[in-house]
Amino acid sequence: MAMAVEGAGAGVVVSEPEVVSIPPTPRGMSTPDGTATPPPAAGRGAATPARRVVEGLRGYLEEVGHLTRLNPQDAWLPITESRSGNARYAAFHTLNAGLGFQALLLPLAFPALGWSWGIISLTVAYFWQLYTLWILVKLHEAVPGRRYNRYVELAQAAFGEKLGMWLSLFPTIYLSAGSATALILVGGETMKLFYQIVCGPICSPSPISTIEWYLVFTSLAIVLSQLPNLNSIAGVSLIGGTTAITYCTMSWVLSVSQPQPPTVSYEPQAYTSLGSSLFSTLNALGIIAFAFRGHNLALEIQATMPSTFKHPAHVPMWRGAKVAYALIAMCLFPVPQGGMLTALYAFHSHDIPRGLLAATFLLVVFNCLSSFQIYSMPVFDSFEAAYTGRTNRPCSVWVRSGFRVFYGFLSLFISVALPFLSSLAGLLGGLTLPVTFAYPCFMWICIKKPERFSSGWYLNWGLGLLGTAFSLALCVGGVWSIISSGMKFKFFKPPS
Repeated sequence: MAMAVEGAGAGVVVSEPEVVSIPPTPRGMSTPDGTATPPPAAGRGAATPARRVVEGLRGYLEEVGHLTRLNPQDAWLPITESRSGNARYAAFHTLNAGLGFQALLLPLAFPALGWSWGIISLTVAYFWQLYTLWILVKLHEAVPGRRYNRYVELAQAAFGEKLGMWLSLFPTIYLSAGSATALILVGGETMKLFYQIVCGPICSPSPISTIEWYLVFTSLAIVLSQLPNLNSIAGVSLIGGTTAITYCTMSWVLSVSQPQPPTVSYEPQAYTSLGSSLFSTLNALGIIAFAFRGHNLALEIQATMPSTFKHPAHVPMWRGAKVAYALIAMCLFPVPQGGMLTALYAFHSHDIPRGLLAATFLLVVFNCLSSFQIYSMPVFDSFEAAYTGRTNRPCSVWVRSGFRVFYGFLSLFISVALPFLSSLAGLLGGLTLPVTFAYPCFMWICIKKPERFSSGWYLNWGLGLLGTAFSLALCVGGVWSIISSGMKFKFFKPPS
């Protein structure tokens, strides 16, 4: 688009930047990377009103940002339907996405690693994933005039359309849809434990089955999922983050405050061969990697924020993420001292007041319901993007509600069909590890193109290759753990 300005015998042509978004990504205000309208050419008209018009236009562009070509689909999709996000919302969503039931699996990793190496591994993983989160926040607006609002879009921009889709689609689908399935398993079983604690022996003659508890949890999750977009669930994310902090703290405090059961040992596990020790260590590292989640949602959370030249979206996003991960660190590091809910119920149910134990389980249920919403939002967005792209009109209330009801019961079906899914933490941690620890480093190299053999070049290549190698090794360790433990995959047979 060009605008011609004539004055004093001199013609000046000002080129306004043409912004091309990535379809079907909603196109809101985009953030230029330091670009400004070029100054007018020198000539006889340099001091004329044309010069003042051009300078005023340049100042306006620097103040407001530059305009983008709007797409009607922008306001139709749940991730970018509302652009009113801020640092508080970013903190709520990041905390809800990054802290949850998987933190309570950390005690399973420490028998193989021991206390020293377990803490070292957890610390390295924490700062590693914090660095890759910073990369994703920066790459959201790495190209002037473009906002990569979804993880798959950024992967396609970095690696190419086909390769990016192939590398990122499965792990991001699992981290969204697979997490929803795991949340139904954990939430339903926790509701059952809560019911047993509160009801006591009165309920023994006719207990409610586990599948029925899965159905109760799914129904509650579907009701909550009717909130229209990502910004509208900020209050739900706040509840989810608050309950996660509370039950993580309560679980290890209640466990540590009680005497050690005689049948429980906190010493590192002894192995009969080098192979078994190696594979058990790899499986433990996979569990630690599984404890860090939420990177697949970072770009989506940032997409809910307005962005201008002077107020880019990465500033409030990173501010909120830092607060969220400071709280996550305060919760994760004490949990290995004894934060497993099943162990708490099995060994201390007679020592801890029933009210405290029931409150802990109820908080886990609230957190699972809240996490279900934010992890399901990218799936809802994909359903609606396909619908609006085909029909060229927004989803009606009934269509949107129908998609969410269908997805909820589909997740319930998978939960009943694969009740052993939560037992595969080591293997799943290895499969999804590149999304958090490897791909962002390669994306930075492909998009930012740091100088060869510079410190940033070495750092990102090293972390990316190391993350990929760890992913392969952890998958092997997870498979070995499944075989050595004799785990039997019982389809459509959830625990009674």
